[in-house]
Amino acid sequence: MSLFRIQSVDQESFFTRLDFLTKLCLIVIVSILAFLWEDPIYQIILALLVLIANIVLGVKKDYLVKFLLIILPFYIFLLLTHAFFNRDQIMTLLGTKQLSPIFTFPEKWWLVGGIYPTWEGLWYGINILFKTLSLTLVIPLAVFTTDPNKMMVSLLRIKIPYKIIFIFSSTLRFFPLLIDEFNLIVEAQKLRGIALEKMGVFKRVKTYASVGVPLILGALAKSQQMEVVLQSKAFSGSSDRTYLYETRITTPDIVIIAICSIILILAIITRIRFQWGIFRIPF
Repeated sequence: MSLFRIQSVDQESFFTRLDFLTKLCLIVIVSILAFLWEDPIYQIILALLVLIANIVLGVKKDYLVKFLLIILPFYIFLLLTHAFFNRDQIMTLLGTKQLSPIFTFPEKWWLVGGIYPTWEGLWYGINILFKTLSLTLVIPLAVFTTDPNKMMVSLLRIKIPYKIIFIFSSTLRFFPLLIDEFNLIVEAQKLRGIALEKMGVFKRVKTYASVGVPLILGALAKSQQMEVVLQSKAFSGSSDRTYLYETRITTPDIVIIAICSIILILAIITRIRFQWGIFRIPF
């Protein structure tokens, strides 16, 4: 299965039956909390809650594992960058003129001699790491648990232009087709004797780059076919039309929105009045 396939969860739950606007509200609130809090412990708890929710609500573990493996190098780079180089911002946040080094490279070492990472920078990197993790994991939590057709109808209810919604809907359906076509081209190359698994990194990248031309040509052909189909059906992009699916806000939706709103209000009040969630070193 393609990693980036737009996939729905296999199991039915109360969350899958919620209106997409409720899930959209959840995305907004989690995003605000992620930006509101700077405390690494708060960010870790928030990210773990979002990750656990993904697992419990049926988002495929294979997707989550592969996603985390792909972004792992980026997160390692992020941690090292903040630990070694982000000092002025951290000293401003903490109101101090000195940071605590973890270790120092010997002066005689070339290029890195005398450089040292700091505990404050490392914790700030952890804060940013789990902040981005919360922001990226809350999206599949909402999208993968919603039928695309019902998703579009819900977006129409908040007066988003139908043309924009149609483009978004088409992307959800079109992008997986491109991934499948990419995999077919790669498989065809393997059948012709190209052993990708035995190639070096740079040669493999060059081989994958050669896939771009047939992939782009195939995408253009599919887009032209879609254009012909839309014209034959007299597509105008007007929202004045009938819809097969209907959505509405129910009592569970109201309860979830109310709970999330209360949590957000409490988070804002405690941040302003008690300074909960400001950046600090936990240990």
